[in-house]
Amino acid sequence: MAGHFSQTIILGNVGKDPEIRTTQGGQKVASFTLATSETWKDKQSGEQREKTEWHRVVCWNEGVTSVIERFVRKGSKVQVVGQNQTRKWTDQSGQDRYTTEVVIKRFGGDLVLCGERGGDGGSSPQQSQPRQRNSQQRSGGWDAPSGDNLDDEIPF
Repeated sequence: MAGHFSQTIILGNVGKDPEIRTTQGGQKVASFTLATSETWKDKQSGEQREKTEWHRVVCWNEGVTSVIERFVRKGSKVQVVGQNQTRKWTDQSGQDRYTTEVVIKRFGGDLVLCGERGGDGGSSPQQSQPRQRNSQQRSGGWDAPSGDNLDDEIPF
């Protein structure tokens, strides 16, 4: 099936400091875990519940790996765009094991720093901060006249 591809987008908090390795060919590779969570109110008990999922992320893009190495730490909030890939490996006892990872490839995929770090407190001064929305952005991003005085005349 030509023309089909998988894309995964995850927004979450980094579980521990990323591991940066170098391949035999000299390419840097970053790997880390990313936690996403969902909260809801239990219908029977009325208590707040939370479920956390852990995702393994591997980055083969050297530019993105450089950003990860410099700015991403435990607790950082990041958005990852990559592909789900499952790989098979054999453990020390000879058992076949499978691991599913979100892979940021050499070409394609991305990582976005999303502001303040959670977990261990504080924010790194180099990390990007969330954008503040102004009134024009809340109105749809166009320059609307002030008040309710909208001119419905179309200029073409």
